[in-house]
Amino acid sequence: MSKTRWVMLGLCFLGTAINYIDRANLGVAAPFIQHDLGLSPAIIGVVLGAFFWTYAVMQMPSGWLVDRFGARAMYAIVVVWWSLFTMATAAARSFSTLIGARMLLGVGEAGAYPSNAKVTALWFPVRERALASSIFDSGSRVGSALSLPVVTAVIATLGWRASFVVTGALGFVWLVAWLAIYHDPDAKDAAFTRAGQAEATEPAKGEQIRWIDLFRYRTMWGTMIGFFCMNFGNFFFLTWFPTYLIQARGFSLPQLGLFGTFPALCAIPGGWLGGWTSDRLLRAGWSLTAARKTCLVGGMLMSSSIALAAFVPSTEVAIGLFCLAFASLAFTGASVWSLPSDIAPTKAQVASIAGIQNFAGNLAGICIATFTGIMVALTHGSFLVSLSVGGVISLIGAASYLFVVGRIEPLPILPKSLPAS
Repeated sequence: MSKTRWVMLGLCFLGTAINYIDRANLGVAAPFIQHDLGLSPAIIGVVLGAFFWTYAVMQMPSGWLVDRFGARAMYAIVVVWWSLFTMATAAARSFSTLIGARMLLGVGEAGAYPSNAKVTALWFPVRERALASSIFDSGSRVGSALSLPVVTAVIATLGWRASFVVTGALGFVWLVAWLAIYHDPDAKDAAFTRAGQAEATEPAKGEQIRWIDLFRYRTMWGTMIGFFCMNFGNFFFLTWFPTYLIQARGFSLPQLGLFGTFPALCAIPGGWLGGWTSDRLLRAGWSLTAARKTCLVGGMLMSSSIALAAFVPSTEVAIGLFCLAFASLAFTGASVWSLPSDIAPTKAQVASIAGIQNFAGNLAGICIATFTGIMVALTHGSFLVSLSVGGVISLIGAASYLFVVGRIEPLPILPKSLPAS
């Protein structure tokens, strides 16, 4: 078990990294696509946000499907889907075909994080879950970091269309390893996973926990608000950050490929530190609520530093602030992704809860991509408004995790006539 669970987690990490390389490709290629297809900043903002329309909508059904059919089958299906539509983006010749490919990409990629959360719940006990979550979630930062040098190199040599073919092919390589290696834990492994975890309330005989009942809990709404606020900052780095460096800071393509990776590289250990800290506090005798909320609230407060990057004249200082903000968001993310396992009434709701909170989180992707595009167009290239709003929203996220989210424990199964809390 000690070795096997880390192998399974490693597969989730790699799947997440490829997921983010494929979705971040457009953010890197956006200035070149904009020039080639003659698109305005506002239209590019709509294209960047289009991915999140379907990605957000498909989160909840994807979570239900993962709980229903298992992570092994669903992860394989969605990787094939998103890899094909990453490659199909290379054929885009207009705004309509480009936006269509991005929306279909979002449909497939929606299944990744609910699958990751399900695998973590199955293979890791609560005392290790935040660290495990930070590891698979760090794949997003690795993917974002790799997308800059990889995609810029392919664009420089073969053009932006070839970059989508190259990155799309990575998913099929991962698929072979996943089908050959992954399996759910056996009974002995499952007993190890349950060690030290609060017992979830089991449904009475004949009673079922309906998916819709999860929305009756205040804690569920608190996690949705908090995740929306966290991703408002996260998705700036995924969508507009490369364009910001080129247009607002005057970066060349080689400079973008090198220095543009710094925030994502800082976010990788930032996420691991967040997971380690949360689990370490738990093992030191802190309650699960105190351990998780300390990291959730502290990380969101620190991530508000993104607003300062818009005001400093020094490019070096701005990059430093972006590094701090992205690392703080990653620090928060480790505990965010342990929450579905921590609060699920039973194991059968883990992926569903992950899908619900990720649905709310990815509404932020639509907002930040479109909002930034409009603001850049209205202010003739300025990112000040967008980054300032991002800092304020980080503070709102901290407040939600502190005051709206209740105790971090398995949600009680309540009678249908009583309101949830």
